[in-house]
Amino acid sequence: MTEYEKMLSGEVFDGADLEISAVRDRAFTLTKQINNSHSFTDAQHLIKRLLNSVGAGTLVSVPFNCEFGKQISIGEGSFLNMGVLMLDGAKITIGNNVMIGPNSQLYTASHSTNHLSRRRWETFCQPIVIEDDVWIGGNVVINQGVTIGARSIVAAGAVVNTDVPADCMVGGIPARLLKMLKTD
Repeated sequence: MTEYEKMLSGEVFDGADLEISAVRDRAFTLTKQINNSHSFTDAQHLIKRLLNSVGAGTLVSVPFNCEFGKQISIGEGSFLNMGVLMLDGAKITIGNNVMIGPNSQLYTASHSTNHLSRRRWETFCQPIVIEDDVWIGGNVVINQGVTIGARSIVAAGAVVNTDVPADCMVGGIPARLLKMLKTD
């Protein structure tokens, strides 16, 4: 199993591996071009080259930053506001009609609680899923392994460490249920 395959399967991997470094370097180059684009339209074309897939009608504002790009898929009609950051060592799947507020951060990467493991820079990644019609407020952090259920709202400034059920609003640090939403 390659280091890249280990990364995608959630195992500890060597982040300095040549294959991983090449994917990261490609993303670095493209994000620099995206964030220095002369027009919003030019940026959207480059984003489609960077990410795994971008659905029709989806818009991504700049600045936008990610680590690899290849693991990110966004459905149709979604909007990512300025300053979104994605550490995508595992898949990040964003559904249709999702709104993500400015300066929100999605982290698939994590580290051991063991300090000796961290000294070796050991990292493992778990996917993030944001289902259809979700609204993520500004300055939200979504941590590794989390699924945000369809039609839910994550209030601005929240830190989401656990799955969010469909049709609810969460907020706070750590995020907790604020209320169930009507689905009519």
